[in-house]
Amino acid sequence: MRQSNTYILIFAAGLTIIVGGLLSTASVVLKPLQDKQVELDTKKKILSAVMEVSSIKDPDEILRVYSENISSYVVDFQGNVIEKDAKGMDVVAEKINVAKNSKLPKEDRMYPVFQAISGDKAYIFPMYGQGLWDWISGFIALEGDLNTVKGITFDHKTETPGLGARITDVEIQKRYVGKRIYDQSGALKSIDMVKGEKGLPLDDHHVDGMSGATMTGKGVNAMLRKYLESYGNFISKTKQGSKVASL
Repeated sequence: MRQSNTYILIFAAGLTIIVGGLLSTASVVLKPLQDKQVELDTKKKILSAVMEVSSIKDPDEILRVYSENISSYVVDFQGNVIEKDAKGMDVVAEKINVAKNSKLPKEDRMYPVFQAISGDKAYIFPMYGQGLWDWISGFIALEGDLNTVKGITFDHKTETPGLGARITDVEIQKRYVGKRIYDQSGALKSIDMVKGEKGLPLDDHHVDGMSGATMTGKGVNAMLRKYLESYGNFISKTKQGSKVASL
């Protein structure tokens, strides 16, 4: 027996409401778990810039190691610590959405600073940029001199497997360790990944490239320079003995 158009419309509307309700409920239920996973992933990447944590699988252990080794605060473009946003709400470094923040003019952004509080002092800065196909991101850790790279981690969304995606390889990231972001005159030189992969010794401001991944390398170079420039005032004030340095 053929159903009337009215019946079909009511049935479709009802099914849409039910499915929509189920999806909405699932989203609400799963959001805390998703937020927890994002927190763990972010904190593990921050830690990875200054220590070896790949063997730690227990989430609670990651959180414990993070709380014992990392402190954080937020600065503005001028390098001054900020505690409240424009709405008067407390700002928390770990909750800054670097991707969203990157869309603002650099003078209006909030800049998270993560500082190692155990062992050798290090300052860790998040970065966000554009690779070949989509976003790339990372954390760069500088030694206490705020010049020498202690460690670096990169992430990406859709770089080409075996080519640009290699920025997540430990071997690639280790190439940056010991490099310097300023030259002897104090001018920012950043660190550029060269074109191609030759395995040759390079100076303090260059690292070997990745074969077949020139565009990803250019994206990494642009991201590094952009964020090192943006943290420049903070770095300068900290080197001069600003209050920030002792936080």
